[in-house]
Amino acid sequence: MTTPLIPAFLVLQDGTVFKGNAIGKIGTTTGEICFNTGMTGYQEIFTDPSYYGQIIIMTNDHIGNYGIKDDEVESDRIMIAGLVCKKYSQTYSRKMGDRSLDDYFTENQVVGISDIDTRQLVRHIRETGAKNAIISSETDDIESLLQQLGSVPDMSGLELASVVSTSEFYESGSADAPHKVALLDFGTKKNIMRCLEERGCRLGVFPAKTAAQTILDWKPDGIMISNGPGDPAAMTYAISCIQELLKAGIPTFGICLGHQLLSLASGLKTYKMHHGHRGCNHPVKNLVTGRSEITSQNHGFAVEYNEALSETVALTHINLNDNSVEGIARQDIPAFSVQHHPEASPGPHDSWYLFDQFVTLIEQHKS
Repeated sequence: MTTPLIPAFLVLQDGTVFKGNAIGKIGTTTGEICFNTGMTGYQEIFTDPSYYGQIIIMTNDHIGNYGIKDDEVESDRIMIAGLVCKKYSQTYSRKMGDRSLDDYFTENQVVGISDIDTRQLVRHIRETGAKNAIISSETDDIESLLQQLGSVPDMSGLELASVVSTSEFYESGSADAPHKVALLDFGTKKNIMRCLEERGCRLGVFPAKTAAQTILDWKPDGIMISNGPGDPAAMTYAISCIQELLKAGIPTFGICLGHQLLSLASGLKTYKMHHGHRGCNHPVKNLVTGRSEITSQNHGFAVEYNEALSETVALTHINLNDNSVEGIARQDIPAFSVQHHPEASPGPHDSWYLFDQFVTLIEQHKS
């Protein structure tokens, strides 16, 4: 059943205002606004912990048309701070769907806005850069919304990984699996866990602020550094932990935020991108093989490569759109990382080989 339309407003930090219609919960929400260019996979995107604290613009015209399926999630709840879209469907056509997106948003208390010109909005962000925003279906007082927006912290310097991480250690996968992998949970996606378990890994999932010795006492064969939200440079606790783990020489693999943390632990620096990379069609070149891959991406920070460190840290992947760093490998120990998402949910499967590469490193190290 179609519900009556309620006006809503989107206000950006620079004073730009868009008027549309409310979706999900009637209320107000704030966060850094960003856009994803993927044409499918909105449920996986909404439940990705890397989006915690962000208002996401979906550039595809129709959102909600295939509904929600309960097992197509990357975490146990919706992680985005709010949704902006052009056309929002309150009904769905997929027979195997479990519910509508509107029901899903209402259950999770998510605020959103639809029926705005997302092309104009995305173009504005591409030209002016990432910024905070506020969505409200409670008031049309733009001045009060701008005042409220002024108290929202900037994403630079914001530590969010510990907020979305597991609060307690747990194990996952077959007890008879041949390999033990310690997963540092900074906001891990479920599909990273699936990809490792499918390759014979028993996982020990550790909270973000776990001491390195506690992880080593579990006697892992490999270490997985997960994706997650926030500014990696603000995670000094994680950087020092990873530095201690690297001294043990255990095969290590980092994805997205994990890539940035491994890079920081190896002496490189990170920076805030102008508007980030988010979508499932980003071309990346593997400098080791010379082959190109179409990748899924979601990051607002990136690694700055330093040629002076090339003897210990090799550049392995670059983004073919802007030449930004997409992968590194340590020269002295079996550790590597990529900025994109090889688990690719949603997205292409071109980079799944990286999980095989990780397991091969584990097998070689054990032998």
